[in-house]
Amino acid sequence: MDIDAKIAVVTGASSGIGIDFSKALIEKGATVYGLARSTDKLQKVQQKLGKKFKPVAMDITDHDAIEQWISDIFSKDYQPDILINNAGLGRFANVDELPLADWEDMVQTNLSGTFYMTRQIVPLMKEKESVCHIINIASIAGKIGNPKMTGYNASKFGVRGFSEALFKEVRYDGIKVTCFYPGSIATSFFGDKDIDTHENMMQPDEVAQVLINVLETPDNFLINDITMRPLNPKAPGDQ
Repeated sequence: MDIDAKIAVVTGASSGIGIDFSKALIEKGATVYGLARSTDKLQKVQQKLGKKFKPVAMDITDHDAIEQWISDIFSKDYQPDILINNAGLGRFANVDELPLADWEDMVQTNLSGTFYMTRQIVPLMKEKESVCHIINIASIAGKIGNPKMTGYNASKFGVRGFSEALFKEVRYDGIKVTCFYPGSIATSFFGDKDIDTHENMMQPDEVAQVLINVLETPDNFLINDITMRPLNPKAPGDQ
C-alpha cells in the first residue's frame, strides 16, 4: 500500500503507541481520524501532529455512537483505507480479587470495542477497489497466560481469535488483517501498575515503524501475525 493520501482510523490515539502510530501515518501522507475518550488529550495531539490529525472524542465501547459517527463522516465517496484497533487497557489482580468492573472494562474495551469498530468499517472497505488493511493490537498476553492477568489475557486471546477468523473471512474482499503481539513497550500503559519503564523496553516509535513496514507491503503480500519483543527485556542494573 502507498500510504500517501490514505484515510486511517486509529483508536486509542491520545496516548502511548496510538500517538506514534498517528504520527508515522501522517508523516507518510495519510489523514488520521484519532479516536479516544479525552477531548483535551486529543487536542494536544492535534497541536503536535497538525491538521491531518482529526480528533474524535469517542468511547469505543458505545456501539451506537460508533455507528452514528461513521455514518456522519464516511460515504460511498469517502471511505477509510486503514483501521488500527489500538485502544486497550489492563487491570491486574488475582482472579478472586479482580473487581467485576475491571473485568467488564477490559472485555468491553479490548475485545468488544475492536469488534464494534471493525463491524462498522468492514462494509465500507469492501466497497473500495483498492486493498485496505485492518491492524489489531493484541499483546504478547494474547499468546501467553500469566498470574494476575486472567482478565487481560482473556480479552487479548479474544483479539487473537477474532483476528485469525477475520483475516480468513475478508481476505477475498481485498482487506488485509494483521494482529500485533508486542511485548513490553515504554509507554504510560504501565504508569499505574507499579512497573517502571526503562530503556530496554521497546520504544513506541520502533513499533510504529513496524506498522508502516507492514502497511507498505505489496497488495498480494500479507503478514497476518507479528510478534515483537525486546531482545534483552531486563532493566539496566538487573542484568
